[in-house]
Amino acid sequence: MLGPRMALQVPEREVEFTALRAQGPGGQNVNKVSSAVQLRFDVRASSLPEPVQQRLLALRDHRITQDGVVVIKAQQYRSQELNRADALARLQALVDSVALPPRVRRATRPTLGSQRRRLQGKAQRGETKALRGRVRDPGG
Repeated sequence: MLGPRMALQVPEREVEFTALRAQGPGGQNVNKVSSAVQLRFDVRASSLPEPVQQRLLALRDHRITQDGVVVIKAQQYRSQELNRADALARLQALVDSVALPPRVRRATRPTLGSQRRRLQGKAQRGETKALRGRVRDPGG
């Protein structure tokens, strides 16, 4: 079991990088330099622990394909090295988000005092709102 301080590191040898041309504005440079990076990480073939793999595959994330491959495209920077580091950091953040299992929610009941305070507040608000009604003539 992983402790809260122990980070789960994604091995870089299990990650596949592909260089491609970035999209969007950038002038002549964007058309001739392959600075964008596409990262591919096969979750099922990775060395991540089985529970972490299951939680990662259970995520409803558009970056995870049907085959269990995480695809991240990084094109924020002009240099390929920075885009590569950015893609790797984003993959690490995705893995860190599922590294620890979610805490189990245990159902609890409201205390008697909190129930009474709630009902007392409701009654008070009801009285205030009742005063907002149409003014009636008492002699009527």
